[in-house]
Amino acid sequence: MRVRFLGTGTSLGVPEIRCSCTVCTSDSKFDKRLRSSVLVETEEKAILIDAGPDLRQQMLRESITSLDGVLITHEHYDHVGGLDDLRLYTREKPLPVFGLGRVMNTICDRMPYAFTEKRYPGAPDFILNEIDGHSFRIGEIEIQPVNVMHYKLHILGYRIFNFAYLTDVKEIPEEEFSKLQGLDVLVINALRKKEHLAHQNLEQALMNIARIAPRKAYLTHFSHDMGLHAEVEKELPSDVSLAYDGLTISF
Repeated sequence: MRVRFLGTGTSLGVPEIRCSCTVCTSDSKFDKRLRSSVLVETEEKAILIDAGPDLRQQMLRESITSLDGVLITHEHYDHVGGLDDLRLYTREKPLPVFGLGRVMNTICDRMPYAFTEKRYPGAPDFILNEIDGHSFRIGEIEIQPVNVMHYKLHILGYRIFNFAYLTDVKEIPEEEFSKLQGLDVLVINALRKKEHLAHQNLEQALMNIARIAPRKAYLTHFSHDMGLHAEVEKELPSDVSLAYDGLTISF
């Protein structure tokens, strides 16, 4: 399995517009963060998790030529704002998109031209699939949704084989931890060091990592308030790293 980090920033990205802080003015490529998304690749399939507003730039950067499915964590714009850019992946056949029923309805409302009886010419051709907490398959790949809370909003993380991706998490319900045992790699959000209403901070993310105990964990979905990549990286346990845009891991 290979995982490519297409973006590792929060909804505003890094640098933020109108900000002149140390992080936003950093020259380091590790402090440039597009909105969060990953591509999971096996020998058979390429599966995108979330499609934010930076998707076109991300897919061009990584030269991604084909997709077999899209997993959506939730309906916030920084996770679905780039769906229309997937139209070029649907020229030969429809592209299946998976998410909670509420999220599929929101996509229909935001992109009605793609779901009318006579679809607008050139619109993306999606097959929307409503899922819940039960596992499902894309081809031979089994995917286990993980129910988590983003403040008061029920959203999904995903486990694929021994990899799990959790973003925008504030709390993991007790009964969901059993789905996260025996992981080789866990990707989980950590917005900043200070407490936040709807997202884990760094301390909370590290506590959940310690409980889940993956072989390796990567943090994602940062704001500029997390601090400089090079400095925060030094503060982390040896089995935890900050992800960055363009990072590719194989395992």
